[in-house]
Amino acid sequence: MAEDLKLERKDQILAAKDLPTLPKVLDEVSRLVKDPDSSTEQIAKLIAMDQVLSAKVLKMVNSPIYGFPGRIGSIHHALVLLGFNVLRGVIVSTSVMDVMNQTMVGLWEHSVGCALASSTVARQCGLKDVEDISVAGLLHDLGKVVTSVQLPELKTGVEALVKTQDKSYLEAEKAVMGFGHDRVNAWLSDHWKLPPPIKEGMSYHHKPQLARLYPEVACCVHLGDFLVRVYEYGSGGDDNVPYLEPEALKKLKLKPADLEAVLDELSEKFLDIADLSFT
Repeated sequence: MAEDLKLERKDQILAAKDLPTLPKVLDEVSRLVKDPDSSTEQIAKLIAMDQVLSAKVLKMVNSPIYGFPGRIGSIHHALVLLGFNVLRGVIVSTSVMDVMNQTMVGLWEHSVGCALASSTVARQCGLKDVEDISVAGLLHDLGKVVTSVQLPELKTGVEALVKTQDKSYLEAEKAVMGFGHDRVNAWLSDHWKLPPPIKEGMSYHHKPQLARLYPEVACCVHLGDFLVRVYEYGSGGDDNVPYLEPEALKKLKLKPADLEAVLDELSEKFLDIADLSFT
């Protein structure tokens, strides 16, 4: 595609101001913020179930205004630094998604599942900063959300291609837009000054072998995305299970027995959240 058209679309994407979230999550966060007995930990745990609220909080705390650009990847740490008054402002400025849009509800479920799977893999591998990896898993499809809001006509074209030609969502994005949500994630991460580990997890979850600075994070999110699709929890926009890069297992030093332990743990965790309603 013409470079000027790609730049125009990139500018449209980065101009995103108002991303919608799920009404149930927003209502519950609002309730907790008003409750004097609520703890920061409680609220952080709930926000970590929603990719848009998490992204907005991290975008704000990593902005130059607060003096921590590229340094804060923990939702709990972000809330401690921002305080409840700022969080109230975030809530007020967040719109509610049309709950009839089941495609987006499925994407929220898939993102929560990926966060859970990515952090489970990270713990199995003995990695540090598990929360950063969980956040990267939660935000790995944020580019799809932003594109659907900023370029709705292209989203319709992507979905049509997935349905009629049985392409993966990523393949359809590249065919229609000239780039995928992984590239959008990289643009957003740079623009919002998100921490490098989270950026690499978001940007290279389809090709973790290309991650240079934090390949383990990208590998965990890649494997998390694969596992949550295998379990069919939520929807990533298509019915295909992505290719599992052998390099990811090698980089994480995961043996078949280790993977079995991850699968066993995930089976229980997915059962625990199976009744979680996003609508």
